[in-house]
Amino acid sequence: MVGICAAVERVSWGVWDGYEVTLAPRSYVRAVQRAGGIALVLPPDEAAVREPDLLLDRIDALLLAGGADIDPASYGAEPHPETAGTWPERDAFELALTRRALERDMPVLGICRGMQLLNVALGGTLDQHLPESLGGDAHRSIPGSFGTHEVRLSPGTLACGGAGSEGLLVMSHHHQGVDRLGEGLEVSGRSVGDDVVEAIELPDRRFALGVVWHPEEDEASAVIPALVEAARSAVPFAGEVEERNSQ
Repeated sequence: MVGICAAVERVSWGVWDGYEVTLAPRSYVRAVQRAGGIALVLPPDEAAVREPDLLLDRIDALLLAGGADIDPASYGAEPHPETAGTWPERDAFELALTRRALERDMPVLGICRGMQLLNVALGGTLDQHLPESLGGDAHRSIPGSFGTHEVRLSPGTLACGGAGSEGLLVMSHHHQGVDRLGEGLEVSGRSVGDDVVEAIELPDRRFALGVVWHPEEDEASAVIPALVEAARSAVPFAGEVEERNSQ
């Protein structure tokens, strides 16, 4: 069972205008299902912020999906003028789940915003507007579409093993990225040309990976299947073993 963290957004359809919903793009769900996993969409929940095991006990892996910018207050920064659409309740929920999942050595995959959140969860910070830092907008295409660029992954890393190649063409759409790296994280991939961080991972965990591109949009990608396989082979959390033994 792979838990996919849901976005919080205001949407319009039918007679409804600006209606607040929790949602996950179906591409994430389909990618998990194609890999033989069961997808469970997780909406933000204050109870789980206080006690993440309420949800983590019910899943085998955590997928942090893309979406709106992370509130800069989460990493002690003032908002850039281009930082918008933040949902602090989503941030708090995902940060709590991520930190506890890493403590439990549960497989974790962060995609786009999810990679950024993985970095923040471990004390890192974000570059809030890459076009300003890079002097160009190569990583963010027009609204509603994905741009493509080449990524180079370090051999022998989780990112390289998951992607199945040291070099690949990826689909992305983001304007923020990693600034200061979180504690224990290592950079395992960068974009060709401008050296933007494209993949980060936590080497002392079985599977803790963040990629800033969108593997769920590529049916041939092996990244999400690698997460599903990690979930399938995951050993029970020690607390679960103790509980079972006491029954």
